[in-house]
Amino acid sequence: MAESKKVENNMKWWQLSLFGVGCTIGTGFFLGSSIGIGQGGPSIVIAFVLAGIATYIVFDALARLTASHPEKGAFRTYAKQAYGSWAGFSIGWMYWFAEVLIMGSQLTALSIFSRFWFPNIPLWLFAIGYAILGLFVLLVGAKKLTSIENIFAVIKLAAIIMFIVIAGAFVFGLFDGVKQLHIPSSMNELFPTGFMGFWASMIFAFYAFGGIEVMGLMAVQLKQPKEAPKSGKVMILSLVTIYTIALVFALVLVPWDVFNTKESPFIVALEDFDLGFVPHIFNGALIVAGFSTMVGSFYGVTTILVSLAQDGDAPSLFAKDGKLAVPVPTLGLLIIGIAGSIVMSLALPDKIYTYITTGAGLMLLYNWLFIILSARKLQKDKLKDRIKYFAGIVLLLAGISGTLVDKTNRPGLFISLGIVGLIGICAFFMNRKWKKEAKGY
Repeated sequence: MAESKKVENNMKWWQLSLFGVGCTIGTGFFLGSSIGIGQGGPSIVIAFVLAGIATYIVFDALARLTASHPEKGAFRTYAKQAYGSWAGFSIGWMYWFAEVLIMGSQLTALSIFSRFWFPNIPLWLFAIGYAILGLFVLLVGAKKLTSIENIFAVIKLAAIIMFIVIAGAFVFGLFDGVKQLHIPSSMNELFPTGFMGFWASMIFAFYAFGGIEVMGLMAVQLKQPKEAPKSGKVMILSLVTIYTIALVFALVLVPWDVFNTKESPFIVALEDFDLGFVPHIFNGALIVAGFSTMVGSFYGVTTILVSLAQDGDAPSLFAKDGKLAVPVPTLGLLIIGIAGSIVMSLALPDKIYTYITTGAGLMLLYNWLFIILSARKLQKDKLKDRIKYFAGIVLLLAGISGTLVDKTNRPGLFISLGIVGLIGICAFFMNRKWKKEAKGY
């Protein structure tokens, strides 16, 4: 990407933290959580706490690697150093496909939010408009992207805090209008769909934390790379806190089985109260949230493809510099991915969000496993770090395996396994090239 060197290595830790919030808070939380509520009921709150712990473990592993050896390719480069060319190739392309799926998820969610105001306009038409606007933001370059994401992060945090304040006022009786609070009083009420439902819901809790990989890509621009762990710690602790409080208030105000996948659970929680323009303000904030994470996905897709091309794991034309902030062939492939997402939203408007969200969440978790395994291989960790990484692996495997127990999630699992299989086949044929390079001819 064509950026001035003056831009590099000038980011402060709190700016990276805010950028991480901007890339993370999005439709995974504002809409995807509704799927998790439908599958796990109030127990989704526990799933979010566990997912937050695992997310911290993954980012801590990535941040430690970044602090000791800043690399432009971030997690992909570390996987290659730890396990060889096949690992760098595989994790790079898994991340690329994950972000392509996330783009589709975000575009669909943005369109769903927009139909709150314009219910008769088809999803695909909104998707085209948001895609064009997102491409424009991407092309202004990484420096301005960081500034834009920071502004979006403040708006998204303000929206969640606004919901917490308003919902909290109803919960604690400061406003009239609440007929009954829905507070679980037994394990059966906390886990209304049983342990299997809770297990199945975990993938959607994990998906709400997707975005830490982009922080890893941006961490090389830190003025002090050793501050990367602090940046992640502040970001993830903040997210777990506000996510948990917001979900608790939403579930206390409304019975868990009222939520649906066509509306944000936070809009549903407030719609029975006469709040005038507040739901409209909140819906606007949801659109900002989805748009910013979509742009973050655009950045992740193009950055990782350029990195793959520079290392010979993708055709070199994808790394060819030009006048734009993104190489033209890389931009072209991104547009093809966007077009595919729009076609799917047209063909499967009722199912596409759940399928793509599950598939994208699983692809992220496969990458997160690689990040922890790479950190274990490349670093000399103390016993407490080894225990921490083991706990992270167990939690990630729980999120992955939970998609087997619910028929709604299985198509997303099959999508992710199909992509992994395709990458594996490509890696098998690429192995001949890597062997030649190792021998020096």
